[in-house]
Amino acid sequence: MYDLHRLRLLRELKHRGTLAQVANALGYSPSAVSQQLSLLAREVGQPLLEPCGRGVVLTPAAEIVVEHTEAILREMELARAEVAATRSELTGLIRLATFQTAAHTFVPAAISRLHDLHPGVSVGFSHIGAEDALPALRAGDFDLVLSEQYPGLLPHRAPGAETINLLEDPLLLAVPAGWEASGLTDLAHRPWAMEHPGTDPREWADGVCRAAGFVPHIAYQSADVHLHVRLVEQGDAAAFLPALALPDQPSFQVLPAAADPDGTGPGPHRSLLLSRRSGSAVDPAITALAEQLRDAAGRGGAPTGG
Repeated sequence: MYDLHRLRLLRELKHRGTLAQVANALGYSPSAVSQQLSLLAREVGQPLLEPCGRGVVLTPAAEIVVEHTEAILREMELARAEVAATRSELTGLIRLATFQTAAHTFVPAAISRLHDLHPGVSVGFSHIGAEDALPALRAGDFDLVLSEQYPGLLPHRAPGAETINLLEDPLLLAVPAGWEASGLTDLAHRPWAMEHPGTDPREWADGVCRAAGFVPHIAYQSADVHLHVRLVEQGDAAAFLPALALPDQPSFQVLPAAADPDGTGPGPHRSLLLSRRSGSAVDPAITALAEQLRDAAGRGGAPTGG
């Protein structure tokens, strides 16, 4: 019989990559994690780790063990969720990962409404990108993850998770008042505010500008989309902005974010997605927050039926 605690540690190593990261996440020392995995290797009767540079990687036997551990943990999570569904009142802590514009718009309203309906449920959320949040969802650090999918980019995958589309959020071109611009090509030599290289919003924005025939002059780089709004308001830069980030009454021009502003088709948009582990699908507290997020997102824009 394999020790379940040790199986969890091996699974954590699979998802987090290093003994140090596993130790940091779970509050152990790296040597304690290593010792427990050595004991698990004795139980299995085969090596589970092999050196790779300064770290370690899982052996083929370890990969098999982790695959079965995932199935065990899914069943355990399903059991916890079904037991929770038998309670007369909802209780517990739900851990939510979200991105900035969602955190500034519909997430607080969803949490407030959840607290009104179910005072025994509490929510903690972190502002974190999908590339980190979705692996953390699988590792069990979060119960729900809000993420964004930009057009034309490969989606961030979350194996073992269920994902629904909450909202289609239009992507727009924001131009300072007083700048003479009727479309994207008029901004080829103007300063821009964009996110950092390597992020999905930046990759998409660079692609839109290249399709329009120019490489944008990036004067300001920040992950803070509300700073982008401020820079446009001050007349310092143009920016691509999601509709959720726009002020109620913008003091700047808002144009289609496309090379051809006279196009008749729908403009580009990002998809706002909500993911949770499949095993938690029947957890009533998680389901309650998911429902409030969906309702609040719908009030923040054009809801989808996904």
